[in-house]
Amino acid sequence: MNVTNSRSAIFLDEMGVGVQWQLRQRPAAPDAGEVLAEAPALSTTPVSAPAPAPAPAPAPPPAPVHTTAPAPVAPPIPSHVAADSTTPQTEAASRSDADLNVDADADVDVDADTDTAWFDDVPAPAPAAPISDAEIASLDWPSLRRAISQCTRCTLCESRRHPLAGRGSPSARTIALVAAPSLQDEQERQVVAGDAGQLLANMLKAIDLDVEADVYVTPLVKCRPANEQGLDRAPTGEELLACRPYLERELALTGATLALTFGQHAARGLMLGAAARGAVLSYGAAGLPVVATYHPQDLLQRPEDKAKAWADLCLARSVRD
Repeated sequence: MNVTNSRSAIFLDEMGVGVQWQLRQRPAAPDAGEVLAEAPALSTTPVSAPAPAPAPAPAPPPAPVHTTAPAPVAPPIPSHVAADSTTPQTEAASRSDADLNVDADADVDVDADTDTAWFDDVPAPAPAAPISDAEIASLDWPSLRRAISQCTRCTLCESRRHPLAGRGSPSARTIALVAAPSLQDEQERQVVAGDAGQLLANMLKAIDLDVEADVYVTPLVKCRPANEQGLDRAPTGEELLACRPYLERELALTGATLALTFGQHAARGLMLGAAARGAVLSYGAAGLPVVATYHPQDLLQRPEDKAKAWADLCLARSVRD
């Protein structure tokens, strides 16, 4: 009996199972001596002569083995059996466990970039409470700008990108007002940006005012209003009233003695009603003088109105002087 059969016999004996016949792997062309020598290990029938056929005769099937031991349970390997004599059953069980582990890993291998269901379990943070009129009235410049950047006093806070406070001199005697930021203003984070901003600077320079040193430019509504198509629109009365305390505080901090409104929506938004060009209007309890004129963006589209705008600016200069 060779080494392999010896180990198999020991293993089956430990399991309480009788000897099982096993077909050994033979050379392709055995000689007669080998057939005679090995015949007792393959069959109980004596072999008198080698088979004339070129291939050896198949071995008889092994006798059925009856056992009460449960098949799935692998017995412990005897201590006297070498570690490399792993049985086919043990190897199959190992492969089965490995396959199960791979499948389990495949089931839980979820792309973290696409699995966002867990976000649904996190409640949205509650919006900050709107700041009151009284609180705004006591703010200094840094606190005022911070309050505007975090404002929740109207529904524009839900769609805005960048609230815009004013720009220019914090102690300007002239305040320049527009109705609200445009899309370009919001993108560049500057009130009256781009070509319109350059034209505004030229208009003020024509009456001896520097846009950064002598004027404070600010919108009546600090967040950009947009329609359903995403286009600029005029602010509503509710939005104007929500931002009015910010304007009042800007007027108080600058100490402005003249207001210039640019565009019809700015003039009507400041007065909260009818407003006209070519006349000096009065705003608030202190009677702040107000002169209305065209928005620089309107003048870029209708250059023929520049003469009327020049007349408005001359009126503003006369009030200031």
